[in-house]
Parts: sequence; structure tokens; C-alpha cells
Amino acid sequence: MMVALDGTIVAIANPAIQKDLDASFADVQWITNGYFLALAVTLITAGKLGDRFGHRQTFLIGVVGFAAASGAIGLSDSIALVVTFRVFQGLFGALLMPAALGLLRATFPAEKLNMAIGIWGMVIGASTAGGPIIGGLLVQHVSWQSVFFINVPVGIIALVLGLAILKDHRAENAPRSFDLPGIALLSGAMFCLVWALIKAPAWGWGDGKTWMFLGASVVCFLVFALWESKVKEPLIPLALFRSVPLSAGVVLMVLMAIAFMGGLFFVTFYLQNVHAMSPVDAGLHLLPLTGMMIVGSPLAGAVITKLGPRVPLAGGMLLTAVAMYGMSTLETDTGSGVMSIWFALLGLGLAPVMVGATEVIVGNAPMELSGVAGGLQQAAMQIGGSLGTAVLGAVMASKVDNDLGGNWSDAGLPPLKPEQLDQASEAVQVGSAPVPPHTPAGIAEKITGVAHDTFISGMSMACLVAAGVAVVAILVALLTKRGTNAEAGAGAAHI
Repeated sequence: MMVALDGTIVAIANPAIQKDLDASFADVQWITNGYFLALAVTLITAGKLGDRFGHRQTFLIGVVGFAAASGAIGLSDSIALVVTFRVFQGLFGALLMPAALGLLRATFPAEKLNMAIGIWGMVIGASTAGGPIIGGLLVQHVSWQSVFFINVPVGIIALVLGLAILKDHRAENAPRSFDLPGIALLSGAMFCLVWALIKAPAWGWGDGKTWMFLGASVVCFLVFALWESKVKEPLIPLALFRSVPLSAGVVLMVLMAIAFMGGLFFVTFYLQNVHAMSPVDAGLHLLPLTGMMIVGSPLAGAVITKLGPRVPLAGGMLLTAVAMYGMSTLETDTGSGVMSIWFALLGLGLAPVMVGATEVIVGNAPMELSGVAGGLQQAAMQIGGSLGTAVLGAVMASKVDNDLGGNWSDAGLPPLKPEQLDQASEAVQVGSAPVPPHTPAGIAEKITGVAHDTFISGMSMACLVAAGVAVVAILVALLTKRGTNAEAGAGAAHI
């Protein structure tokens, strides 16, 4: 809950942090980017640490470190300290996530594993979508520091319960050494990939720096694959990917996150900037999505246990595709009832995918690699979310750039210089109306209408692309099957 919540809750606190600490916009971006980079780059390595030293120890260290880093952020009086401790949050969060899945895998027998993952998915979904609501309430009524301080008591409770309840499960043939060159190569590859995706919207997809980092990422991945095939005890045994269901589960997780995170990114701007809702109101309007994920995840676990993952996964992605298509039809005056239908359908579609793809990945990996498999699952979701935001953002930007000039002229507004049009386009891409100060009310209304209509056309195009991604994911889902190694879970040794 802590890790998922901090992925979205901080976005609400950023404006208050910027004002209180007198930070630049670039500094504030690093509050999110530093956390995300540290988390994404180290997830698989952190999973390996759990496989080596035990998931209980790794989990508890992650809990303590995450809570301590959160408290330190709340006490920070400079933006540099906030960013530094956000990086530590990401590193300790990376220890938590794969260890949680490793513990579930080792504790529950095959017939109960899906229900356990369903409850886990329920918490992840609720925390991700609930971040804006909780963050908005805390920032509005307490302070931005409270957004981070809230993790301290949660961490203490998790530590006490973890020490009392969690058992240390070790696979008999758990890894005994570390593949340091493999860790360096994979970390470098992940860093270059995620960095390129983060910076592409600012640099531009055609910029040399974007392609330089993407190229460096490909080279590092290729060298990593070559090294892993030679080393005695690799970080990720490449034989893991001979399992078609496991590989399909990883791809499915990426595609699901592209559609979900990319689509949700624009919906928050739509609610706040087009419908002029407060962050708390926007979060409340997303409750149908959250609610369906909370209800749907345990139900999906039960259905997947009974039927296997293939049909629920394909059905979930079909519902996701329909929901994204429905969201492409939203207009500036669409009512809350219609929005709620599409949001609820999206939550209902995502629930079985979150649960099923996780079980396919973790359940098809050998017990001694359950932490690495958990890291793969989380890394796939983080990369997919980043890809979704970057790629769908590029689709949005292209559509707005193409349409804004014509829409502006058609409305009879005074022509804009090229640099003014570029500035206006940047504002419209997030649903804001570029109305200059002291603009007469009639012209301001026209500008707002043009901006919102152009934003809607861009969001519609982005949602259609997300729907297309979800359709491709349906085909990938047909390659999945129940985890062949899941039965080994509850038989793991207790230490």
C-alpha cells in the first residue's frame, strides 16, 4: 500500500512543495522522477536479494527503510533533501514489492494463491487510485509534509505485524552468489530506457539525446543477455523465458500498464482542467474504477482458480479495450453518470489482468526465483506505465499540434505567432486554456472552448490507441496458462 500510494499521492503535494521550498518546475519533476527511476531500475535486483537472503528479511528492511525515508522527507527543508530521500524511498520500495509476492508465493498453496494475489491486487489498485483523494485531503487540511508522515505509523504497524506473523521461506536451491556484472548491465539498461521515456516529452522523440539513451539501453540489454548465457549463476536465468506463459505474462503486464496508466494520466487532466474539479473531487469521480478493482480483484482470484487464467485475462483486456473506446467518446459536457460507466468498466477489466498476469509470472517461475519473478512483474508494470505516459503523450501532443491552429482560426480568434502557438499547444495538452491576463470575457470564453475541444480530440485519439493496445493484449492473453510451479509454493522450507 505504501509503495503504490506514493506513486500517485505525491502529484497532489507537488504544487505545495514547490511553493513552500521555492523550487523550480524541473526540481519538482525530480520528486517524481527520482522515485520512479530508483524503483524501476532496482526491482529485479531487489527480487534477487529476497531469493538469496529470504523474502521476510528483505520485506522488513524495505518497510523500515521506506517509512524512515518518508519521515525524513517530511522533515526536509530543501528540495535537494526531498529529492534525495525520494530516491531512497524508491530503493526501499523496490525491496518491498517483489518480496511481498515472494512471500505470498511461498506461503499459499496453488489452490489459494490466486485469492491471495487477488487481495494483494485489490490493495495495489485501491492505493494507486486512492492517492489523489488522500493526498488532496491531507494537503488541503493538514500540510504537504503529512503526505509523507502518514507512512511512518503504517510502517511501524507493518513491521510489528511482519515480525509476529511472517515466516521465512527458503527454497532448497536458493542462489548462493551474486551476478554483479549482470546487476550493473541490467541496471544500466533499465536506467537508460526509463530515462529516455521520462525525458522524451521534453526533448522530443526525434531528438538525438532520446535515441542515444534508447540505443544505449538496447546495447546494455543485448550485452546483459549474452553475459547471462555464460555466467554460472545468472541474475535472471534466460531459461526462465522459455516458459511461453511466463513471457506472455510479462508482455501482458506491460500492455495492461500502457493502457491503464496512459489512459488515467489524461483522465485526471480532463476532470481537473476541463471540468474544473478539485483534486479531491477528481479522485472521488474515479471511485467507480477504484471500487471495481477492490471488488473485482478477489473475485478474479476465485474465477482464475476455477477456470485458469486464459479466459479471465482475455475477458479482462476485452473489457479494458471497450472501456478505453468509451473514454474516447467523452466530451467537454459529458455527465458524471456516463463517465462512471466507463471508469467502472475499466476497473472491472483491469482486476483479472492484475491478478492473473501476476500469478502467471510468479507461478510459472521456479520457487528459488520467485523474487526475480516478482521483480519482473513489477518492472513490467513500471515500464508499461512509463511507456503509456510517454507514447500516448506523444500521440496527444501530435494531435493537438495538428488541430490547434485550425481550430483557433475557425473560432475567429486573432492569429498567433509560431512561438505563441507552441506555448498555447503545451497548455492545451494538459487541458488548460491559454487565456492571457485582462482578456475580455467573450474572447476568453472562445479561447477556453477551442482549448477544451482540441484537448478532447487529443485525448480521444490517445484513448483509441490505448484501446488498440488492449486488443493486442487479448491475443497475448491467449498464450497464458496456470503456473506450472505454483504447487511448490506452500511446500517451501520454513527457517
